[in-house]
Amino acid sequence: MASSSSEREAEPDLHPLYPSTGSITLHLSSHAGLTPAQKQELVSHCLTRACIFGDLQILQFLLTDPHARAHVDLAARDDEGIGLVSTIIYGFGSDSEHDVEREECVRFLVGQGADLSADNAGWTPLHHAALLSPPTLISFLMTHGCSPFATTRRKLTPLDIVTAHTVLPGREDVAFLLEAAMKGEGWEGGRMEARRRSLDAHMKRQQAQTDIRTDIGKLLELNPKWWGPQADLDYSSSESDDEDDEEDALYTPPADYSSMLVFSPDHLPQIFDYLITNFPVTLRNSQPANTLYLLARFACLTCDHTWLEDLIIGATDTIEDSVFNRGDDITTLVFWLYNLTVWLHLMECDNAISEACEMLGSFEIIEEVINSVFVFIIRFAERKIDELMDTALLDYSPLASEFESVQFESEQWSFFRSFGAKKKGGPSNINSGTSSARNSIPSAPTSPLMRPTSPTSATATITSSSSSRGFQSLRHTIGRGRAGSSTPLHLLFAESQSTPTPESITAFLTALHTLLVLSGVNPALSTQLWSQVMYWTSSEVFNRMITRKKYLCRSRAMQIGMNISVIEEWVGQMGLPRGVQSHFAPVRDLLNWLQCLSSITEFPNLIATIQTLKSINPLQMRRAVRDYKYEVNEGRMTDECVQYLTQLQKDWERHRVKLGVEALRKEIVERERDREDSVSIQDTDSASISSKSLNNSSSDEVATAQQYLDMLFDRSQDKAIWEPARPPQALGELLDSRYMLPLLLPSDPRLLAAQPNKLPFLEDKKSSGGTESRSASRASTMSRGTMAWAKRHRKIRDLPVGSLQFVDGAVSASRWTRPPPPVEDEDTDTDDAKSCVSADQTLRVDTQSTPLTRKPSARKGRASAVGEELNNPMRR
Repeated sequence: MASSSSEREAEPDLHPLYPSTGSITLHLSSHAGLTPAQKQELVSHCLTRACIFGDLQILQFLLTDPHARAHVDLAARDDEGIGLVSTIIYGFGSDSEHDVEREECVRFLVGQGADLSADNAGWTPLHHAALLSPPTLISFLMTHGCSPFATTRRKLTPLDIVTAHTVLPGREDVAFLLEAAMKGEGWEGGRMEARRRSLDAHMKRQQAQTDIRTDIGKLLELNPKWWGPQADLDYSSSESDDEDDEEDALYTPPADYSSMLVFSPDHLPQIFDYLITNFPVTLRNSQPANTLYLLARFACLTCDHTWLEDLIIGATDTIEDSVFNRGDDITTLVFWLYNLTVWLHLMECDNAISEACEMLGSFEIIEEVINSVFVFIIRFAERKIDELMDTALLDYSPLASEFESVQFESEQWSFFRSFGAKKKGGPSNINSGTSSARNSIPSAPTSPLMRPTSPTSATATITSSSSSRGFQSLRHTIGRGRAGSSTPLHLLFAESQSTPTPESITAFLTALHTLLVLSGVNPALSTQLWSQVMYWTSSEVFNRMITRKKYLCRSRAMQIGMNISVIEEWVGQMGLPRGVQSHFAPVRDLLNWLQCLSSITEFPNLIATIQTLKSINPLQMRRAVRDYKYEVNEGRMTDECVQYLTQLQKDWERHRVKLGVEALRKEIVERERDREDSVSIQDTDSASISSKSLNNSSSDEVATAQQYLDMLFDRSQDKAIWEPARPPQALGELLDSRYMLPLLLPSDPRLLAAQPNKLPFLEDKKSSGGTESRSASRASTMSRGTMAWAKRHRKIRDLPVGSLQFVDGAVSASRWTRPPPPVEDEDTDTDDAKSCVSADQTLRVDTQSTPLTRKPSARKGRASAVGEELNNPMRR
């Protein structure tokens, strides 16, 4: 027993937890009595432990001591094939204080010839180092035998390891180092690199869209629920359904129950309540339009004209009530403008029902409601612009310091002139006189086309500068600076100083335009909407200038001209046709007249100047001269020139009376003609003249405007050719800001489903290069080219099964996907039951089209509350 215990005590420890140089030397000495195999086992274990702990002292001893070096195997691997260098790399990060020593261990082993081949999974030490070690060690490994192109069994390079989907946090410098090394050897990107870049671009786009949602929501005070599911808002990618040769079945489905929704007239109020009144408005949701279309197909193909009229009139009335009740909610207005346009597109393109709807006047009813919603959106924009117009366009001075010393003759002998140091002569006095000047403005002239009450220069109450919201300059974020600069998207809509500026208006306009683009509003409607808004803005600016004497001077004219330029540049930056900004021609001519009238001292110069000002009349010129504020030592127009202007004014007044008499006679003749036409139509049963044809033939100007509108959808035409419909010539001193330009729809009903294809200012940021250019030149470039649009006819026809709940009274739609149960009631007609359910319990399609009467119905929807302009043929 004594001998066996002494032998166990003498047995050497070949696997020490913490080996030291002293114990290794003792065990490897000749008198230790270890066999070569035991020495081999001891050295291998100590070498592994030294690699695990990154013990440089032990490694140096094992590889320099002659007794230990004979038993060292630098190609040793564990059961998974992991070598010594990879084992050292595994420890990086566990104890950061020893990372430098661990890196020296790797360098020492590689210098001694350690094996750098891959393990069983194909991972080389460079793969592990890409995840754990510092860039200095990665650079060392690549220069000492480790290739950055080595792949694992799953075909992953070291770069793929750290940039599989996105770059690992904290490894950006490593990824840059590996990518640079690979590109230096001719690498152009691999599969994982392409996936990573695609995902990075997608995530950046998603973040940009989130920022846009947030910024638009703040500016327009939108409900976050409006955006709905987080869908991709990028319109720049083309879709497979954007083709010109879609099959006819896409527009006119077969006449079976799979392409219609069955309803009962008694349930229409409940359907309208679910589908319209209480429907949750969300972005690009065309469920109401598709549902109403399928209901109309059932009414038209299987019932009589009464069912169809009940549906169309009831739906349009309910939509109009919803719009009027929520006229200040821009999301409701945009949502129904989009759905009404899609509904009209679906109805007109369906050859099975379009003829009947045309005969009953259903299309005209829908167009009137589109017009109503269109006017509401315009009024929404006008109210916001009206709040900012005085302070942002008329009173704001972009060069205030240069005009502080301007003095006027009317102020030269003021009693308080000696206190000039306290009283500034420029923009500092602008705000103080705004309120009194505003109350003296006469009302805008009325006309038969006057729209309902909306902000006018006579009644609008301008909010104080402290309460109004200012926004970041759009010119500073898109237009100014280097074209290649990357400006964060949130700065497009960011708030700025409290005092409104022209950029405050363009920020609001950008938010509203972006909302229209993201909502899928037809680009033709958007173009006409901004044309109307710019016409109103120009007219209001013109009227306020000519009726307020403080603006009739050359210094103010220069300042206002610079402010108007910001709005004109915005039109180009949003990719709108240049014709949208042509409405500012009267304002531009008035500004030019104010800046040059005091310098006209010779009669020929006056004649030449008047010939260039084609957008203002002699009355307006004479008013500007009469109320003009002369600066000190400023020249005056000669008496001969003044007398000539006075004579022009008298001639123009006689011309105005003559035109008024002619217009009155023409109106009387047209009334008589309409009365005769109505009698002849009543005598002829087969006579059916649509209001659309009357509209197209009523005016050559409308026909020309229709041609320009259709040209916008021609991808071979430049959108810069587009010209808006011209308002009537101003015969008096003021412009009619209440006049409504005609609202036109594309001649091809298929184009009613067209949607914008991109966000212009995002495309501008992507395509901008590295050279400097002013925003005006870039805006001019963006105003050219073809209008970006896509059809997406298939996409808007998607109608999920869940939409049936709006027709079924919010009952689960699952029963619509199952065959009905067998009828067991003895009182039920057996033949009727068999006609509905076949032997295998599947729905049987059995439709029978009922011809409609050719006589137009006398029923009409209630009069639109928007105003008389909706009944005017010029508005459609």
